[in-house]
Amino acid sequence: MVTVVGPTAAGKSALSIALAHEWGGEVVNADSMQLYRGMDIGTAKLSAAERGGVPHHLLDIWDVRVTAAVAEYQALARAAIDDILARGRVPLLVGGSGLYVRAVLEEFEFPGTDPAVRARLEAELAETGPAPLFARLSERDPVAAEKILPSNGRRIVRALEVIELTGQPFTAALPDPKPYYDSVRIGVDRDSAELDERIARRVDLMWAAGLLDEARALDRAGIRDGRTASRALGYQQALAQLDGVLTEDEAKDDTVRGTRRLVRRQRSWFRRDPGIVWLDGAAPTLLADACAVAR
Repeated sequence: MVTVVGPTAAGKSALSIALAHEWGGEVVNADSMQLYRGMDIGTAKLSAAERGGVPHHLLDIWDVRVTAAVAEYQALARAAIDDILARGRVPLLVGGSGLYVRAVLEEFEFPGTDPAVRARLEAELAETGPAPLFARLSERDPVAAEKILPSNGRRIVRALEVIELTGQPFTAALPDPKPYYDSVRIGVDRDSAELDERIARRVDLMWAAGLLDEARALDRAGIRDGRTASRALGYQQALAQLDGVLTEDEAKDDTVRGTRRLVRRQRSWFRRDPGIVWLDGAAPTLLADACAVAR
């Protein structure tokens, strides 16, 4: 199987479509926010026409009120990959959510959970916000804190829960890498200045394409009750604009800044994997280069 990973807006989707046509492949989504129904514009989800007839798996599988569960995603993704392989096709795992990719590609058992501990930490999160919890995580496991957004209360709570239950850092509870699938790993990236421009352009296009209308519809569908979906970049800002908390320019600027921070974290995560062969997403020979890597 083949993975196509890298930061947001680098060109993963376009390459994956080209590779799928080249090899007779099917795409398995590894973007955590594209798992949600109705979150299309803000996640740059390919339309049916843009998919060019290539089958896509694990898009639109969760209601926006559902809290993301990597363990559930792992099972669904592996089932899809095994089915694709059994039919003699090539699975392409595509996305920028590093933990989701790792959960599929490696022997990865998730630490247990305790409802009472989780409820206590979530109550604290609701009362104080993520900042005090993030400060605690930074003290107890600075390595984990570097990998988690300070605003991502759900992941902060999970890390603190594992620390409390295991008595060791969250990062120590994760296993050493051991392959579950044999895979070719392709990373797509671009020059930082070019990627910054692409992000700003993408955000402008999202608002022009109707992100606010999409956010209104998702608001009616209960996105504010979703611990994961409500914090998605773009949607969080669009909801704030609808509430009158941010102007349109402020909402767009905040989305650009947040996306650039996300890119730094994605690069940090994926660059630690020595098995990834990195390609320039702007190169005119990108498809040929990717095929050469696979060969």
